[in-house]
Amino acid sequence: EAAYRSALKEQDAMTDDQRREAIQAYWASTTFMDAQVGHVLDALDRLGLSDSTVVVFTSDHGYHLGDHGLWQKMSLFERSARVPLVIAAPGAKARGVAARGLAELVDLYPTLGELVGLKPTTPVDGVSLVPMLHDPAATVKDAAFTQVRNGYSVRTARWRYTEWQEGQLGAQLYDLDKDPGETTNLAQDPRHASTVSDLKARLAAYRR
Repeated sequence: EAAYRSALKEQDAMTDDQRREAIQAYWASTTFMDAQVGHVLDALDRLGLSDSTVVVFTSDHGYHLGDHGLWQKMSLFERSARVPLVIAAPGAKARGVAARGLAELVDLYPTLGELVGLKPTTPVDGVSLVPMLHDPAATVKDAAFTQVRNGYSVRTARWRYTEWQEGQLGAQLYDLDKDPGETTNLAQDPRHASTVSDLKARLAAYRR
């Protein structure tokens, strides 16, 4: 809550010109980084190293830049919770294609382990994303979870459901197929009670 108030104050303190300049700089930096990933992959191909090198590119999650009246992060909306994830690996069949399935950063360890032929000696969180590197339509999990302080969110292929303080401070449900901007909270809509019940149980199991 304190971070949310701070972000609102920061946004309110900016002029329209400053907001435009900040958004321009943000997109310029992300575009620049995208280009550098391409340079790295091209260099690996040119040097004959791409058949023996695994490249993983990811980063911190993104700023809202005015979306939902927010400027920075610290929310559980889609734009803040998601991070970029690019994996280039020898033998991957789905090169240059965006996979549709869900993934979490805890999946990186089992993914890299499988790619280099190592098996975990103890149980680990996460699952390997290698099937998605060969088939962009493949799925390896049916839910992904995010936490911000006292808020927990579960994301499925269609839905995002969020609870604050285990629902005591409110809940949010968004249909990402029909409402990708997450503008209509359906958590109290009786037509979606079964969806809320299912996702609520998933969050409870995750918190345990």
